[in-house]
Amino acid sequence: MTTPEQPKVVRKKLFSPVWLLPIIALALGAWLGIKSIRESGIDVRVHFPSATGIDVSKTLVRYKGLNVGKVVDISIDDQLKGVNVDLVLDYRAGNLLKDSTKFWLVTPKATITGVEGLDALFSGNYIGMLPGDGDYRDHFEAERESPAIVPSEDGLVVELKADKLGSLDVGSPIFYRQIPVGNIVSYHLDEKHHIQLKGFVQHQYAHLVKQDSRFWNVSGVRVDASLAGIKVDTESIASILAGGVSFSSPDASKEAESEQLYQLYNNEKEAHGGASFLLTAKSADGIKIGTDVVFRDLPVGEVEELRLTEDGVAIHVRMDTPYSELIGGTAEFWTEGAQLSLSKISHPERLISGNVIRFSPGTGAAQTEYPLLSSAPELDGNPLKLTLHADNNPGAAVGAEIRYRNVTIGQVTGVNLAKDFSQVNVEVEIEAPFKNLVTQGSDFIVQPPVQVNASLDGIEIKGTDVGNLTKGRIDLRPGNGAALTADATLPIYESAEQAQLAQQQAQQLTWQLYSSSVAVNPGSDVYYKKMKIGQVAGVKWQAEQDQFAISLAIEHTYQSLLNERSIFWPTEALTIDGGLGGVNVAVAPLSGILKGGISLGLLDESASDNHLLYASKSLAERQSVPFTLQLPVNSAMKAGADIRYLGNSVGTIAQVHLADDLQSLRASAYIDGRFADQLLRSDSQYRIEDAELSLRGVKNATAVLTGPFISVTPGKQTTRADSFAVQAADDGIDNGNPLQLSLVRAELGSIKQGTGIFYRGILIGKVAQYQLADSGDHVVINAIIAERYRHLINASSRFFDLSGIKVDAGIFSGVQIDAGSVETILTGGIGVATEHPATAAEQLPQQFELADKPEEKWLSWSPTL
Repeated sequence: MTTPEQPKVVRKKLFSPVWLLPIIALALGAWLGIKSIRESGIDVRVHFPSATGIDVSKTLVRYKGLNVGKVVDISIDDQLKGVNVDLVLDYRAGNLLKDSTKFWLVTPKATITGVEGLDALFSGNYIGMLPGDGDYRDHFEAERESPAIVPSEDGLVVELKADKLGSLDVGSPIFYRQIPVGNIVSYHLDEKHHIQLKGFVQHQYAHLVKQDSRFWNVSGVRVDASLAGIKVDTESIASILAGGVSFSSPDASKEAESEQLYQLYNNEKEAHGGASFLLTAKSADGIKIGTDVVFRDLPVGEVEELRLTEDGVAIHVRMDTPYSELIGGTAEFWTEGAQLSLSKISHPERLISGNVIRFSPGTGAAQTEYPLLSSAPELDGNPLKLTLHADNNPGAAVGAEIRYRNVTIGQVTGVNLAKDFSQVNVEVEIEAPFKNLVTQGSDFIVQPPVQVNASLDGIEIKGTDVGNLTKGRIDLRPGNGAALTADATLPIYESAEQAQLAQQQAQQLTWQLYSSSVAVNPGSDVYYKKMKIGQVAGVKWQAEQDQFAISLAIEHTYQSLLNERSIFWPTEALTIDGGLGGVNVAVAPLSGILKGGISLGLLDESASDNHLLYASKSLAERQSVPFTLQLPVNSAMKAGADIRYLGNSVGTIAQVHLADDLQSLRASAYIDGRFADQLLRSDSQYRIEDAELSLRGVKNATAVLTGPFISVTPGKQTTRADSFAVQAADDGIDNGNPLQLSLVRAELGSIKQGTGIFYRGILIGKVAQYQLADSGDHVVINAIIAERYRHLINASSRFFDLSGIKVDAGIFSGVQIDAGSVETILTGGIGVATEHPATAAEQLPQQFELADKPEEKWLSWSPTL
């Protein structure tokens, strides 16, 4: 029989791989379309004044020499005032289009300083692009001229301000000692119609530009012709043709910052300082450009310009830098020529060179205009005699010169003590022409022959002139006060720093502190959170109070820090705070380490004494109260030792020193402010505690490492004391009113001073001392029994030796060993037994017999005492 074959059912696939081809083609086409749109470029419109030099599809757009687009269309704007140039930029240039982005047309241009747009000679005109900042935009106004483009290499950009441009131009060189170090890259008028130039100094020369650098114009040729000859001054051929700028820098100044603004002077003489002002006169008889201004026959300036005015002649004068500060508001100027007489001929050379202008210095702020006198003013020929004062001689000596701006104006005539010996008086004489320089508020500062400045950067030594080495020198710093009265005195300082400190202190707040010891000096800094807020103005010893008075001068800015919550302590050079979490090391400012200082802090609540200088920060924060302790002279107490109550630290010993009587120690101590009321009562007791090792155990174990400390017992009186006598360390037997008695014995044995007296194994007393009886046949032992145990002793008491080991051997009884405790075996001891309680009338015998061993019945006594 044939089995029919079963048909196979084949399920048709829902998706054929053939459909992947059109899907991939569709995705590829979409990607190509998006890419084409994305890379099609960015449309930008730039408005130009005209289309001259611009061609469609030919004129390119360049940025840093790279083509980033091209011109696609040119059309006239709606107002007929220019043309709109449509650009298509590379799609990657989108981030360059900002509000301040600039476009301009670059064409070949030749100048003295060089050729601009040289590449345009070969490739044709192109549109330059300079990216800026701001939001995205796609329409711009073209620049009329090429903007300033700072070279891409590293360097320094400086801003120069001048009244006129002169022959300077873009590309003009910048010189340093006639070496070209940079160029002028742009210039423009600012809002005040001044010329502002931007210069670029190459990277290798950028360090030569300092914050105090001086720039001046070196364009062209300067000719100075006089009877002395002809002087021609120029920087280089390039500066003659294209102009130029030169500069100089002081060595000690800091390096300049980028785009720092400087004044551009007309010449080197103006750049290096001086003062300019006008002299007014009816005529310029004998005065011409170049006329010297002389002081003590030394040329210190010259006339730079003459011009007519409605009232006469205005004479423009410039004074040289070293002498310009001599000119004050009361300065006087006059003309002087050759002086011819039968007896004397002075300055005959002026018959040829012309008159000169002389002047006498003045005080106050300099003016911009002075009258020119026709003859010398009448001067009081008498010198100004003045007394200067100081706490100590600042180094002034008779004959020392007094100078103002390095010009000698007087000398020291005497140095002596005041009548009350409270200060040093320095007598000086100021020459008549300079009397007006000295007013109320003027300071005199002694200048040392050699100045040594030491810092972490090194040691700098500055010398002085020969006159200062041989005679000494005092500099005058004029004041702004009124004229001096007949009996006026002025201060003299040993240094400029001391004078500055005195001036600051006069403008600062004063705060008084007191301390039993001091580690600061006048001039030490005061800190708040390591920031300097003032100085120590003075430190004085107050003998009556046995303390130092410290005056602080705090700047007005920090006035709010001085209040009822203020606390003060000496600045700690190094603070180490260690714990399980690590070690925290805090270092004080360098000046605080070298000179010492005072730190100020604020509590959350009112301070108990905001005029006390605490010994440390921890004492200040705990508001510790100072007091004194009188210690035995042989005690080993050290500064830093604790004061404890029931094992808890409540104070500290700040300082220990030998008393004046050489019989005791005097300690300055502090008690935590929280416990001062209880622990500083007049009947409080202070006692020395030290480590005590015995067979009974260890007492005050921490003192093994820390040394002895002071224990305190609070008093009950309401009165308070600030000085206490400290009792020597003991075991408590001496406290109160102990019982004193005498024991007698044929020989001392192992008894010694301190041997304990025991009742039923409990220590109740000790041996105070011992001596041989006058008869020499026995020993007298003086013992004391603690006050709380004195009721155990009466006439029926018996004392016996507990020391060592006693052995009793017999033929029939055998060997009997009698031993006390281990302590008595090693150190000895005295036992006591009492038969019955004492009666009311019973009195103690004068002496007790000390038996070698106890009788058997003594050990069985057990009265209720």
